[in-house]
Amino acid sequence: MAAPDDAEIRKDVQTYYGQVLKKSADLQTNACVTAARRAPKHIRKALQNVHEEVSLRYYGCGLVIPECLENCWILDLGSGSGRDCYALSQLVGEKGHVTGVDMTEGQVEVANKYIEYHMEKYGFQAPNVTFIHGYIEKLGEAGIKNESYDISNCVINLVPDKEQVLWEVYRVLKHGGELYFSDVYASLELPEEIRTHKVLWGECLGGALYWKDLAILAQKIGFSPPRLVAANFITIQNKELESVIGDCRFVSATFRLFKLPKTGPTKRCQVIYNGGITGHEKELIFDVNFTFKKDETVEVDEETAAILKNSRFAQDFLIRAIEEKLPTCGGYTALEAKDKITDPFKLAEEFGSARSRRPPDVASGCCGTKKC
Repeated sequence: MAAPDDAEIRKDVQTYYGQVLKKSADLQTNACVTAARRAPKHIRKALQNVHEEVSLRYYGCGLVIPECLENCWILDLGSGSGRDCYALSQLVGEKGHVTGVDMTEGQVEVANKYIEYHMEKYGFQAPNVTFIHGYIEKLGEAGIKNESYDISNCVINLVPDKEQVLWEVYRVLKHGGELYFSDVYASLELPEEIRTHKVLWGECLGGALYWKDLAILAQKIGFSPPRLVAANFITIQNKELESVIGDCRFVSATFRLFKLPKTGPTKRCQVIYNGGITGHEKELIFDVNFTFKKDETVEVDEETAAILKNSRFAQDFLIRAIEEKLPTCGGYTALEAKDKITDPFKLAEEFGSARSRRPPDVASGCCGTKKC
């Protein structure tokens, strides 16, 4: 079978999400309903305010909402019916803005239909959310300007040219901005049989990136190394698809990548979190390697120090060079590079073992089937 070209893949994905799928239950895998840690109360409340039709037409990526959002400009790539955008519009407030881009016209129509409903519900004087029909690898054509957003999320598994999407995200992020996203990753380079399977493409598996390639692409483009936040195994609920997949395994994983300014080398630092981020007053789980408890001194490596100094998180941390003694209240030292968890499959195995010993948190997947 000849490999499909980019236009053919786009058409198949649009058909799958615009016509084949009518509700989340129609999906053939759990890529969109994997268990994740419980969302903070203010985010759960924001989701409850989203119109029912918008939520019902959501096929997606679970909850991909980072911390510290007040007044931010956020770009949601592959915004689907707009569920996340409407939740985010509450969290950024009237001074912030959320832009959703999606290539499926029917999904954008659903999203646009309820702008007035949500703005009235939130008590906003003017809309702070915009939906655009377009391709996420062609953001210039969609009117997205250079260095105009603080945060972006996206899912690249439904896009043939994944590198181009990351280049575009890098272009539109401000210095200090973040790509915070959930996606599907494969345990190996996908064979042609999987890459050319239309249903597996629609289910976010046929276009999954080999997990090690993300770090390679991030370095090539200029992002900081990917920081792993969460990961869960994807299960296939269709015997025919299982036979096609064979020994390949898939995870849905959340990573955060930062666009840092080109400054000199940063030294290791000691940091203290002040507890000022809404919903994370007691502790901030930054990724699987770093959790910052309020008023606790933590030694961080050079890369983490650079991120905290140059991003929107700077106002929430007291940061000092390692030789300057900070007041201590507990604390721990920075992880060596060899000790950091970067493999989402390893994390998913650990999460699965821990989950078997305790009740799961809310189901809130982290793949991306609403996306693109």
